[in-house]
Amino acid sequence: MSRIWLFFILLISTNLFAQNILTLDEAINIALQRNSNLIKSTNALEIDKANVKSAYGDLLPNLRVGGSWGWQRISDVGGTQIDFLGNQITTGESKADSRSYSLSAGGNIVLFDGLANYASISQAENNLESSKFSLEKFKQDIIYTTTTLYYLVVSNEELVKVREDNEKFNKKLLETITERNKLGSIPIADVYTQQVSYGNAQLLLIQAQNDYETSKNNLLNYLALDIFETYEYVDPNKTPELEGDDTIIKEYSNIEDMVSEALSNRSDYKSAELKLASAENGKTIAQSGLLPSLSGNYSYSTSGVKPDALFDRNFYSVGLSLNFPIFSNWNTEAAMQMAEVNTLNVEEDLRALERTIKIEVKESYLNLIAAKQQLEVTTSNIIAAKENRRVNNERYNLGSGTILDVLQSDKDYTQAQKDNISAKFQYFQNRDQLLNALGKLEVEKK
Repeated sequence: MSRIWLFFILLISTNLFAQNILTLDEAINIALQRNSNLIKSTNALEIDKANVKSAYGDLLPNLRVGGSWGWQRISDVGGTQIDFLGNQITTGESKADSRSYSLSAGGNIVLFDGLANYASISQAENNLESSKFSLEKFKQDIIYTTTTLYYLVVSNEELVKVREDNEKFNKKLLETITERNKLGSIPIADVYTQQVSYGNAQLLLIQAQNDYETSKNNLLNYLALDIFETYEYVDPNKTPELEGDDTIIKEYSNIEDMVSEALSNRSDYKSAELKLASAENGKTIAQSGLLPSLSGNYSYSTSGVKPDALFDRNFYSVGLSLNFPIFSNWNTEAAMQMAEVNTLNVEEDLRALERTIKIEVKESYLNLIAAKQQLEVTTSNIIAAKENRRVNNERYNLGSGTILDVLQSDKDYTQAQKDNISAKFQYFQNRDQLLNALGKLEVEKK
């Protein structure tokens, strides 16, 4: 029986620990669900959709219905009056009530307003599509930020392991040197030197642990998760598959082609193009003030003094109204000038964005090439530095080397490991940066 309970306890414990594993894909999905600005931007799309519906509604006739009811009482206490012949007439007290009922319906329709209504529809649709593209670019930026913060956590975790190994190495070396000093084979100066080195290793371990905790807090805060929760982070690139990643570099070896692809893929560039089209619609709307407008109106009404006589008397009306703008106090000219300036500014924003995209693509590509080369160099340096530390340690044990040679080789090996970790995650970060610059960074690609 005790074995059965032990099995269930282990099973429950395993499930609890499994719940605290936070992968990069899960982090991205959480960020896309909880980012406040993304939620607000998504909600704002409903306003743009309502504006499109309203713009189409302006083409349709409107209708209003009304009704009224009234009550009136005339009360006279009576008295004496003189008629027009001079005769005296005496009237008695009187009281009279009256009621009225009426119904009405009517509306109007714009038949022509200088094509402003059609331009408004196009403008509303362009604004909606522009907002959708902006939202997609915002999502890609969130993905990139999440990957950057996640890479930093995993990178700092590996750095902690490096510092832990270095602290253990220095601790063991200190114990060895201390024992050899007691035997008289090593001077006391070597003990003091190693004590300082061991203390520095401890300080660097504390700093690495603090950096690791800080990076975790930054990631969890960005994901809107509780920073007091404990999670296990999984390296999404446990083994750098550089040969597979070379396809990215080979596929986009021509920077001009990369820029062309970026301009066709980037959601923010598509959004800017639609903003320009919307600005052109604004010019059409402003120019409509120079053209005549034609509208129609229609109405129906009925009234009566009794409810059952309400529809005994009916009134029908239909009419057209044509207006020619002669002088608008220069309001139309001002609106046209504002629309023209707005279009010029949006064009300039589009050109500036195009320049920015070119810079982002070129820099991201060059950074990826450099990061790949740095990763290859640091990988080779680890092998050489590790072997150099082994040789110097053996020489020191044989009495042909110095403690300074051992400490320097250990420092070089630790730095080589640190450089390799930084180069590895810098490579993957630059890879994602290039994909983001090309407008191809998506959740599925993580």
